[in-house]
Amino acid sequence: MSQHKDTPIDHNIVQNILDEFNLPDFGKATIREIVSMVNLAERRSGKRYIRMEMGVPGLPPSKVGVEAEIAALQKGVASIYPMLDGHPQLKEEASRFVKAFMDVDVSAECCVPVTGSMQGSFASFITCSQCDRSKDRLLFIDPGFPVQKQQLVVLNTAYDSFDVYHYRGEALREKLESILSLGKTSALVYSNPNNPAWFCLQDSELKIIAELADKYDVIVIEDLAYFAMDFRQDLGRPFEPPYQPSVAKYTNNYILLISASKAFSYAGQRIGVAVFSEQLYHRSYPDLKKQYGVAEFGNVFVNRVLYSLSSGTSHSAQYAMAAMMKAASEGEYRFLDEVREYGRRAEKVKKILLSRQFEIVYDNDLGEALADGFYFTVRYPGMSGAELMKELLFYGISAISLETTGSDQQGLRVCTSFIKDDQYEDLEFRLGKFRSDHPLSTKTT
Repeated sequence: MSQHKDTPIDHNIVQNILDEFNLPDFGKATIREIVSMVNLAERRSGKRYIRMEMGVPGLPPSKVGVEAEIAALQKGVASIYPMLDGHPQLKEEASRFVKAFMDVDVSAECCVPVTGSMQGSFASFITCSQCDRSKDRLLFIDPGFPVQKQQLVVLNTAYDSFDVYHYRGEALREKLESILSLGKTSALVYSNPNNPAWFCLQDSELKIIAELADKYDVIVIEDLAYFAMDFRQDLGRPFEPPYQPSVAKYTNNYILLISASKAFSYAGQRIGVAVFSEQLYHRSYPDLKKQYGVAEFGNVFVNRVLYSLSSGTSHSAQYAMAAMMKAASEGEYRFLDEVREYGRRAEKVKKILLSRQFEIVYDNDLGEALADGFYFTVRYPGMSGAELMKELLFYGISAISLETTGSDQQGLRVCTSFIKDDQYEDLEFRLGKFRSDHPLSTKTT
């Protein structure tokens, strides 16, 4: 409980809301619980929060996608079930997009639309965990997206995880080997760029992952929800290096999840693409045959799992995704130019936080400073992540604890998407008040 009564948001209002939710472990509060608390606090106080808790795009949707979807709806596609494996045009454009921005060759057949990467990961977890019943666990390279672990709770599927904070570079090999060598892991999961820390696994690390995936026959699920959004370099020139780094350059045991939500600001229509290597897509597994009567991975993924989940992906949204990918591959739609705004916001917010003696938690990529982007992580000396998350609510600032992301570090994930230009001054004031109310120790050694 905050000891400071004179806070930017009425102390009693915030405390009453905390009491109403009565969470036994506040550090494990979900994103949606924090969203609900802040919504209540804004309504009851009449004051706007500086919201950094939820990774929702804060930019207008791609006009290319909107126009293509409207045209598709006007043609009447809403009355027709989409094909389970996807509209042919989207499959072709997805294949070309992967070549244009990743320099990876994939067949159109192996590009399957999903209702966002969330469904893509859920379907992938189901299929991967059933390929070989002797492999009953998944592995997360953390920190990561909390809801993916919730998906495994829903599936009652076991998982292992480790915080990669101390295992970057060659140290990653020994750590992965110690887990994969047990022979229990069906699939390995990570995001790149990373949610929440925004570090990017480097080619040397992706090669390590690929080598061990091949050695132990593990499927790599590479979540590219923030596709090419490492703004330290221009990854947005089609068919020209540098390309979005990917494990797909080094192994055929992969599933890539490419989302329209962030890169194209198209989150509301729930559209993404799951991309498989041809080798995996057509690989037969005896245990899949026993369960479904068909053995081929891609067949099970599409015609058994996706069919059960949604009977396909929104028809009109597929036209939008195809148009956005086509325009991007042809250089007509510079999608990264629009989302660079997140990097500009992150630079400003980091500067304000650092000036108030906050510190960056995950602060480098093998010695190189992180990009400014959609997320970053911060801590305040002497406070746990749970304490900091709760205390900042009294100051009109919301974020989520790193504890929910699988991190072993104390701190918060900060999302830049909702911060508006007129809020930086208010952020400075609120953090200044927080800083004066929570002075750091001045002990010297």
